[in-house]
Amino acid sequence: MRIAPLPRVDEHTTVIGAGVDHVWPALLETLDRTFSRPVVSAYARIVGCTEATAAGPRPLAEGAMIPGFRVAAAAPARELVLEGGHRFSSYVLTFRLDPLGAGSSRLRAESRASFPGIAGRVYRLLVIGSGVHVFTVRRLLAEVRRRSEQPAARSVKPAWPRPPGAERPS
Repeated sequence: MRIAPLPRVDEHTTVIGAGVDHVWPALLETLDRTFSRPVVSAYARIVGCTEATAAGPRPLAEGAMIPGFRVAAAAPARELVLEGGHRFSSYVLTFRLDPLGAGSSRLRAESRASFPGIAGRVYRLLVIGSGVHVFTVRRLLAEVRRRSEQPAARSVKPAWPRPPGAERPS
């Protein structure tokens, strides 16, 4: 998928002990839960984000919004592109999933952004220069990894209802 022509900020990576089919829903759930918190919505309104509330399809899909972002593209189990902007910055956050084999995968988060004008440069210093951005992205990746590696996240739910006490098929 095509990335908006914004300057690259950084990229963070984590290896997850689960396949991409388990990581994808964990990524969507983590982003939706994290960015739909009231404090994030309040921050999005304060800085003037175009997308200040959650809206659209769930689980997240193209056209959905979470405070600060709209889903510009979604290729399940491969790539999720979030775009956003406010009075200090325009940005794209792209998550890419790579299968590594043996039930593991790599999740990458690439950030691109522009910070126009003096206010933008000050905002960049506050968010990027302070380390807040790095902390936040790494925390998101760690939460996706945690959710993905939980045994419940990796268990396959049968397509039919089981009677109470019935064993799950192997």
